Amino acid sequence: MKVSAIPYLSITDLARAYRNRSLSPVEVTRALLDRIQEIDPTLKAFIRLTPERALAEAEKAEAAFRPGADPGLLCGIPYAVKDLFDVRDFPTTAGTRLLNRHRAKTDAHAVERLAGAGMVLIGKTRTVQFAYGGVGINHDQGTPHNPWQEQHYVPGGSSSGSAVAVSAGMVPAALGTDTAGSVRIPASLCGLVGLKTTWGRIGRTGVYPLSFHLDSIGPLTRTVPDAALICQALQGLDPRDEATRCVPAPDLLSDLPPDIQGLPLGVPETVFFDQADPQTENAVRRAAAVFQSLGAEIRSLEIPEAAEILADRNGALFTAAEACVVNEVFLDRHFAELDPVVARRMIAGRKLPATDYIATWRKWLAFREQVQGRLGDIEALIVPTTRLPAAPLEEVDCSWETYQAFNAGYLRNTFIGSLLNWCAVSVPCGFTDQGLPIGLMICGQPFQESLILRLALAYEQATSWHQARPDLTWIQ
Repeated sequence: MKVSAIPYLSITDLARAYRNRSLSPVEVTRALLDRIQEIDPTLKAFIRLTPERALAEAEKAEAAFRPGADPGLLCGIPYAVKDLFDVRDFPTTAGTRLLNRHRAKTDAHAVERLAGAGMVLIGKTRTVQFAYGGVGINHDQGTPHNPWQEQHYVPGGSSSGSAVAVSAGMVPAALGTDTAGSVRIPASLCGLVGLKTTWGRIGRTGVYPLSFHLDSIGPLTRTVPDAALICQALQGLDPRDEATRCVPAPDLLSDLPPDIQGLPLGVPETVFFDQADPQTENAVRRAAAVFQSLGAEIRSLEIPEAAEILADRNGALFTAAEACVVNEVFLDRHFAELDPVVARRMIAGRKLPATDYIATWRKWLAFREQVQGRLGDIEALIVPTTRLPAAPLEEVDCSWETYQAFNAGYLRNTFIGSLLNWCAVSVPCGFTDQGLPIGLMICGQPFQESLILRLALAYEQATSWHQARPDLTWIQ
């Protein structure tokens, strides 16, 4: 197989190539490190690389492919992690230079899991400071460049670098975190598959936190089976994360043959489509028609509770209040050194009284129960991931008010799902006239990852949007 084909091979493609000896883990790792050196100075997906570790892991993986042995589908597969994940002997900066000297003593639980599966860690990707923002902007360490446009468009956040790295063919997969949309938004804006897992599905030990009640981990990949493979390896008990206790770890891969005949799917007309970009709305409604052609039953419904929960300002302050606890020392002693849009939004969380914090959490629990009752036998929801496509960085960042408006626009639909503790997957479903990706979000009830992945795969196999690649010939 030609080395030039490596950048956009899927995990399953690479696993097949390793087994038929047309490629080796060391060859692939070297090729991707070379590609990163070539294009990442422009795209700025990575904050640092781990080439020595990567080559050592690639050599170990290569040795595992001895005659008669099958080390698993993830063995030798390169990947990257958002710079919230601890990687032994490297800084975890969480998007701020103030943490440049913080070196992790051990790998995060998720990194340990993937290392155990034989994966090859290539580096750490840029993130919004403290993972607090859906646009993807970082005024401290730099904002990754959405690869779908030569002009600097925003990549979505907060897992911005992970999305750009996968979309531009620098790695076949990357890890992100999702509190209110931070995997799904950049997946949507960069034309990828982004899986937001249920809170408690994957252990978070060694991951810089934002919100204890909402943080989850998920992969960004180019195909649905690749996302399922990563999730399968990551799920299960993390002894140091109590959220994972008593959570089952099913075989997510066995349900992937995408038989969706007769499945009732909902298209909620309330809030999720309000003020959506017309091209985005049309693409998602066409996607619903694809599901119908595959035998699913499509039902329109309303979820009025969603508008009510979004109207409660305390909902936004809830996450900010938890973030203030995590980042107290920076807000108190280094406020002027922080990214101004992050610091200004985050410190507002101190205005939320403890009584309102508790009342908000109880309101969210009631919201979950109300929506579950309203759905009835509907298995999953189909909505736009974001109501807007990517926008030029200069336009988004021209003022505080403009930034706030775009941030709210990108977060709206994904935030609702987070409050419900739904699992969700964003998949590509079209492009705007400007060539910007559009994301479809498939939302399922808690711990229904196998169902939403089955639906996503059925759609992926019936369409070709996931096969599109950004034209990077403008990078010199």
